[in-house]
Amino acid sequence: MTIVIGFEGSANKIGIGIVRDGEVLSNPRRTYITPPGQGFLPSQTAKHHRGVILTVLKEALQEAGLKPADIDCVAYTKGPGMGAPLVTVAIVARTVAQLWDKPLLGVNHCVGHIEMGRLVTHASNPTVLYVSGGNTQISNDPSPGYNIEQMAKKGKRYIELPYTVKGMDVSFSGILSYIEEAAEKMLGSGECAAEDLCFSLQETLFAMLVEITERAMAHCGSQEVLIVGGVGCNLRLQEMMGIMCEERGARLFATDERFCIDNGAMIAQAGWEMFRSGQQTELSDSWVTQRYRTDEVEVTWRD
Repeated sequence: MTIVIGFEGSANKIGIGIVRDGEVLSNPRRTYITPPGQGFLPSQTAKHHRGVILTVLKEALQEAGLKPADIDCVAYTKGPGMGAPLVTVAIVARTVAQLWDKPLLGVNHCVGHIEMGRLVTHASNPTVLYVSGGNTQISNDPSPGYNIEQMAKKGKRYIELPYTVKGMDVSFSGILSYIEEAAEKMLGSGECAAEDLCFSLQETLFAMLVEITERAMAHCGSQEVLIVGGVGCNLRLQEMMGIMCEERGARLFATDERFCIDNGAMIAQAGWEMFRSGQQTELSDSWVTQRYRTDEVEVTWRD
């Protein structure tokens, strides 16, 4: 029996989860919420995390019914993410590991999403689409947003937008520039409503994601798709991906908001896999990095 506690705080959510041999024992979190129309700044986000992290830690232990002595390993998000929040969480994780005299493990945030998805969906060997508001490596700037998602639900008319896919690469920059230039004219003339533009934007972006996912499946001979990351909660994306999978005779796996949104349990689960395969992070190597690609991770726990 191996018990791992995971600390996640790479963006505006701070979460601490505890996993025991594939069972999530606790997973409390807090979200830094800014006024409408404002993004979250690294310094203010880190300040929020510092103010609540010990409370969340206490909640995680209480919900799991465990004491520090019961923990076998302390895992934390090494990256990618926002620098100041990452540092805040890493410092607490390092301190806890030393106080409790436990091994430490730096975890890739993206791998955490993937391992959590595999755990809760029981996907065997899926093609993974990782879509996140900030960390996705398919598109980093811009990425589908919550406000667009909500307005898209009210849209009815599809407006043709730039669609750029080259092999396994996609480009979202052209579509944003087009909308910025055309929106004022189209909305002013009554050609379409803002909801129609959001609907069209979401449909186009998701179609691009479905296309490259299907291409990856064809190359790998895969019959499973797993969607992970915060944007993976989007029901329309799941619906479109499900249609593609049905046409191919494949299966779609996705998680709900408990696990697709950043949380501590996903870091604990990835840490559990890493720890069981013999990995540990020395204190001298326990830094953070804002740019930590998934393909930089040495996966020693899977064939």
